[in-house]
Amino acid sequence: MSEITRDMLMAYADGQLDPATRQAVDEHLATDGEAAAEVAVMQRQSDAIRALYGPAGAEVVPGRLDPRRIAAGMSRNRARRFVWATAAAVLLGLGLAGGWFLRPVLEQRPASAVLIADAINAHSVYVAENRHAVEVGGADSEHLSTWLSNRLQTNLGMPNLEAEGFTLVGGRLLPGEPELGGRAAQLMYEDAGKERVTIYVTAALPDKEPTYQFSRYEGTDAFYWANSRITCTVVGTLPDERMKAVSQMIYAQLTEGEPEQTPYRGS
Repeated sequence: MSEITRDMLMAYADGQLDPATRQAVDEHLATDGEAAAEVAVMQRQSDAIRALYGPAGAEVVPGRLDPRRIAAGMSRNRARRFVWATAAAVLLGLGLAGGWFLRPVLEQRPASAVLIADAINAHSVYVAENRHAVEVGGADSEHLSTWLSNRLQTNLGMPNLEAEGFTLVGGRLLPGEPELGGRAAQLMYEDAGKERVTIYVTAALPDKEPTYQFSRYEGTDAFYWANSRITCTVVGTLPDERMKAVSQMIYAQLTEGEPEQTPYRGS
């Protein structure tokens, strides 16, 4: 087969290749780590869009925006204005309905919603991996802490979750938007039953305001908080009480020594 192009990689990430071409791209990705990383980013972006905008896309358009309803109301005007009124109603209806469907794209999502979606999607991508779940293994935790702290430009310790039965698998560096804390660190933990939780951390948001939030998306829980130093999202699919206990343990360790704040409580 001819050279694997970027268009082919994009089609691969979107699941639009025929079986033969997909196999060729699979073989290429197995030997080209840079291309594999690029495809992983493409897939994360697609997953993030679905996570952020999927629920809103399923919302029902209000009846008051139905073009036929608007047209019927306008048709009751005087006969000499009938043609113009109908045309206006159709145009208005199409404009309003289009605006309703575009609402999720046009509305500015809170920073927490974007970070939670990124954390959930990074979790779903990497917890399924075995050999490539992390960039730096947990056995080298000191180096991992130093490396990620330098990249995030804030101190990031490795929480100890042994009391909850979890050990550090390792971590990785992920891209991020400057206005949303910049680069992100993902730490992964695993228990004896191979259950995994991840911690997604960025530097503080520009406003540095404390925030606490709990979200659930398609069976995955996310406990999020932000303070004057970092944002943190704990992601997992554990039973509620255990997920809450793990999250509170992480919160206590990552905020140790900082000014007292309202403890995070999932609900």
